[in-house]
Amino acid sequence: MQGRSKYLPNAPSRSRMCARATNFAMQPNNPIANKNPSRLSCPCSKKRLNMDIHSIRGPLSLKSIWKAPLHQSPSGPLRFLIRSTLSLAGRKLVSCQGVEHIQPDHDPFILVLNHSQKLEAIYIPALLYYLRGGRVVHFLADWNFCLVPGVWFFYHYGQVITVSRKPAKPKFLNVFKPLFTSRQSSVSQARKTLEAGKSIGIFPEGTTNRHPTKLLKGYTGAAQLSLKTGIPVVTAGLTFPSKEGYKKIPEGVPFSVEFSAPIQPPRLPHDIGLKDIHQHHASIMQRLASLSQKTWTASEPRRP
Repeated sequence: MQGRSKYLPNAPSRSRMCARATNFAMQPNNPIANKNPSRLSCPCSKKRLNMDIHSIRGPLSLKSIWKAPLHQSPSGPLRFLIRSTLSLAGRKLVSCQGVEHIQPDHDPFILVLNHSQKLEAIYIPALLYYLRGGRVVHFLADWNFCLVPGVWFFYHYGQVITVSRKPAKPKFLNVFKPLFTSRQSSVSQARKTLEAGKSIGIFPEGTTNRHPTKLLKGYTGAAQLSLKTGIPVVTAGLTFPSKEGYKKIPEGVPFSVEFSAPIQPPRLPHDIGLKDIHQHHASIMQRLASLSQKTWTASEPRRP
């Protein structure tokens, strides 16, 4: 195997991982695999690449963003939208670890993330699309953002599941609600998506939480879906290397992401009760707290 892939961003050179990296790169579902396998190279080449089988070291280069094949996506407009978004957001990425846990061959899973910046709702789905070679993670997101000019295109092409719980402000904008929401509840849509073998993404805090050291209590929707479908949860902790000294995490600061190994839901010998849901929710939030370098307790408030 000679030459090096022009699609891979700068992975550390590790001779002992050469065989493993090569095998991983040759997998058909691997989003970093080139359509021409003979052009792929192992991480122990003399010129260092910026992605290995487990992690990315940012920032993402424009070349890697616009040349990545994204072969699992049939949608040309979505590919263009994602590349354009990452052209702006990719320079904010410091690092990304645990990439192997969110590959398409792990579908379906429920991705759970902390939420500290508003633009994460756009940047993170775009990053996942890139990492997964064009395979979408269907996020649950508030319908109100569809009222912001341009955001509807992200929702539409990104196949977002809209959550219609919150009314619009000012109230007269609620007249547009039927245009952007489904008659089915977001939970029902999410469950059908999972049962179809597709992955979903949830921000369990339900709002932007800029506190640098504490997670909010969060909502139990991810835990309920996991228990009722038997589908595992993957947590994604977003951290901010420059947060020291901040009383609140500001918008647009560089970030890192770490994905956990799947958390399997317990097999219960009885019908699922509230206690089971809260216990599973606690285990998810504690893992998320660890990855996001924050703390979490069940007594935390739901709102910042």
